Amino acid sequence: MFYDLNVPYGTDDPETSATLSFLAELGYTTIALSQTLSGKLPPNPNPPPVPTNVPKKLTLLTRVNLTLSDPTQNQRLTTLAQTYDLVAVRPANEKALMNACTSLECDVISLDLSVRLPYHFKFKMLSAAIQRGIRLEICYGPGVTGSGSDSRRNLIGNAMSLIRATRGRGIIVSSEAKKALGVRAPWDVINLACVWGLSQERGKEAICEEARKVTALAKFKRTSWRGIVDIVDGGEKPKPKADKSGPGQKPKQKGKPESESNGDSLKRKASVEETEKPLSKREMKRRAKKARLGVIDGEDSANSAGAPPANS
Repeated sequence: MFYDLNVPYGTDDPETSATLSFLAELGYTTIALSQTLSGKLPPNPNPPPVPTNVPKKLTLLTRVNLTLSDPTQNQRLTTLAQTYDLVAVRPANEKALMNACTSLECDVISLDLSVRLPYHFKFKMLSAAIQRGIRLEICYGPGVTGSGSDSRRNLIGNAMSLIRATRGRGIIVSSEAKKALGVRAPWDVINLACVWGLSQERGKEAICEEARKVTALAKFKRTSWRGIVDIVDGGEKPKPKADKSGPGQKPKQKGKPESESNGDSLKRKASVEETEKPLSKREMKRRAKKARLGVIDGEDSANSAGAPPANS
C-alpha cells in the first residue's frame, strides 16, 4: 500500500479529479487532501467537500497545514484534530521548529525544503519529535516541477541534511503536487530518496509503513482517551434467553410465584443437609449411655414380671 499524504486541494480546483485518477493509476491507495491555513484561524474550520468521481480503490483523508512563525500559535490544535484526519505544521523559523518537535500536538512536521533555510538540523531536536510519534515530511513536488534550478538544488541539499540528522528514521515522502504533472510513481519516489541518501528499504518505508503509522496514530488519538486507552468492545451484556419448556422439562406450577418455589426447594435442601450432618463425639457418647440405661431398665422390668409371687 502506497501513501501520498499531501495533495493540495481546493473547492474551485479543476485539476484535483485528474490528479486523483492519475495517482490511482500509478498504484497509490491512500491520499490525503490538504488545506493550508495561515495567520488567525477561522472560528469553525471545516474541510472542503470531497470531490466527486473519485476512483473506488482510493481512500481519501483530510489534512490541514498550519504555517507557524510564532511559537504561541498552538491553542486550537486539539479542535483541528477532531475535524481533520491529519494535522501538519510548517515551521517558518528555528524557534517554531523547536516548539513543534517538543510540545505541539501534531501528526506531521512538513518542511519547505525548496528554499534556503537559515538554520541547521540538529539530531537532539528532531529525535524528540520522532520519539513522540511525529513524522518529518519531505515534499518533492516543488523541486521536480519547473520551479528553477535553485529550488531543485535546495531540495537536494536540505533533504540530505535532514536524512543525515535523523539517521534516516521517522521520514515520510509526499508529493505536494498541485497538478498531475508533478506526481511521480512510487518506485520513482524510492529512487529519488536513494539519491538523497536513504537506502531502498528506508525509501519504501517512507511511502508505506511510516505513512501508515501516521494515519493509524492520528486515528487512535481522536478515538481514544489521551492517546492511551481505546474502547475496543462496548461491553454490552448478553440478552437473557427466553425460558422454553420442552418435552423433557418440568412445567412451572401455576398460581405459585417463582420466589416461593425457589424458597421451598431451598428449605428441602437445607433439611436434607441437616439430616445428613455427622454426629459429634459428645452426641454419640450421650446416645450410647442412653441406650445402655434403656437396656438395663428393660431387663429389670422383665425380671420383675417373670418372678413368682412371695408367700404370705
